[in-house]
Amino acid sequence: MAICTSTCFFIPVSLNLSKPNPNPNFRKNPHSRTAKFTCSTSTKQAQLAKQDLLSLIADQDRGLKTQKDPAKRSSIIEVIDALAVLGKDTVTTTADSLSATWRLLWTTEKEQLFIIEKAYLFGTQTGDILQVIDVDKKVLNNVITFPPDGVFFVRSNIEIASSQRVNFRFTSAVLRGKNLEIPLPPFGQGWFESVYIDDEIRVVKDIRGDYLVVDRAPYSWKE
Repeated sequence: MAICTSTCFFIPVSLNLSKPNPNPNFRKNPHSRTAKFTCSTSTKQAQLAKQDLLSLIADQDRGLKTQKDPAKRSSIIEVIDALAVLGKDTVTTTADSLSATWRLLWTTEKEQLFIIEKAYLFGTQTGDILQVIDVDKKVLNNVITFPPDGVFFVRSNIEIASSQRVNFRFTSAVLRGKNLEIPLPPFGQGWFESVYIDDEIRVVKDIRGDYLVVDRAPYSWKE
């Protein structure tokens, strides 16, 4: 996957005695060593930060509770920033890693949180919220489901801008129900950066300064 793996290791360094030995009968052990500890970014560090992140967001109702808890929000973002530092030299935009149906676990995006919270006003509830990405086809669908039959999705074209950044432009939107389909005009463009990605989750920052944590859905969403 995209995580850079380097390990912590010891570098043996021979002792250098600059002063004369006060005991002339003492013989220095030729195998004596002092250890200089060297560490850099490691998979273990990333995995620990990831588990910390998942623990912090587990009871946050996809971000609804975090809106009212600035301290928790700061703690979550601090871990996300740590993951971003650990993964700063990794490539997260390849088709093998990025193309998937991603399911929302947590976000700071106010629009999505509003829909999650207020869907009951329209006689429904919010189901899975998805990001469906196909790098090879250069498409992205942002999807909000309203079980059992409703769905709102926004189609986008995407371009890989760098090792972690993807540019997108909305092209169309559709509100679909059991017996209806309402096309809506496209709106907006921007970019997002996947600062961490593995076989289970992806962590994202976007152009507006929002954050997103998603996991790989156990199914593939299709229009």
